[in-house]
Amino acid sequence: MRIKQSIEKVPGGLMVVPLMLGALINTIDQMHIPFIMNILQALGAAPNADGNYEMLMIGGFAEELFKTGALTLIGLFLFCAGSQMDLRVGGRALKKGTLLMLSKYLTGLAVGLTFGYFFDPMDGLLGLSTIAIIAAMTNGNGGMYAALAGQYGNRSDVGAVSVLSLNDGPFLTLIALGLMGSSFPVIAFIAVLLPIGIGMLLGNLDSEIRDFLRPGELLPVPFFAFALGAGMNLANFFNPDVVGAGVLLGLMTVVLTGGVGILVFKLFKEKSQIAPVAEASTSGNAAATPAAIAAAATVAANSGMMTAEEAQSYHDIVNIATAQISLSTLTTAILCPIAVILMDKYQRRKGIDAKIEYNEK
Repeated sequence: MRIKQSIEKVPGGLMVVPLMLGALINTIDQMHIPFIMNILQALGAAPNADGNYEMLMIGGFAEELFKTGALTLIGLFLFCAGSQMDLRVGGRALKKGTLLMLSKYLTGLAVGLTFGYFFDPMDGLLGLSTIAIIAAMTNGNGGMYAALAGQYGNRSDVGAVSVLSLNDGPFLTLIALGLMGSSFPVIAFIAVLLPIGIGMLLGNLDSEIRDFLRPGELLPVPFFAFALGAGMNLANFFNPDVVGAGVLLGLMTVVLTGGVGILVFKLFKEKSQIAPVAEASTSGNAAATPAAIAAAATVAANSGMMTAEEAQSYHDIVNIATAQISLSTLTTAILCPIAVILMDKYQRRKGIDAKIEYNEK
């Protein structure tokens, strides 16, 4: 039936499609349709605290996997993703990867700080939060980058993806929130980031462990995406603020992170600008960051570094931020390849072949 191929035709499909499916089922659950509840009751399902019956709240493995398992699955994903972060990269690839990572992160941080200064950091312009801005703008789509760099760039452009993988996950977003005054104790960083650290250590110590864990960099994604969607209502995606914010996030990511990356590459005498444009996207995995940050906020509240109300404010924006980031993923998946093609044509008119390692001559 080629289900997987059909899903992958959607930009960020392995993340977006299961998330939307989970949101659809949860939306139906929240409608409390009588005949569905009657079927569940007849099957012996237990009612929830409100006395209603829901398809995703039937207990057992089904509920743990499809409804409440998002954080566990995200932790597994971060562990496996960490194992693929190769610290042994070539000199030019290391240089390019570092330039790309820092320029993208600092641009997203600057925009997040600016929005947080002029607007409500939890519900600002178009309902944007600093979490959504920083997560969307600093986490690039590694798969798209590798594909675009492989087709239009040179081998050091492709090799830079090893460094760019350090941007995956909530680590840099947590640091940014700390810079903005949010009080996250060290234990909150450890609690959220320990899986990445252990995975990175094992993957760099033993290549066989890295190979063993490689499928886990992709396999958990549709599962935690579905579980995240199972906490959302489809009305979130039809909220004008979400649509406008998601498209705006996508545009800012392509224009600002791509533009700053181009300037940085020129400053460091790199002739080809394909790599920074190819990195100007939002990763589908970035949609998991708000939930991870909310988990860190819970740890902070339990340790007394944050009030329960402050921690709850992070939980309150998880659904809308997740939806906004998902729409940014779709927007950049369309715009980023177009931008790379235009950049390649522009460079060729200038006599620059992006396939050549100019600095090696």
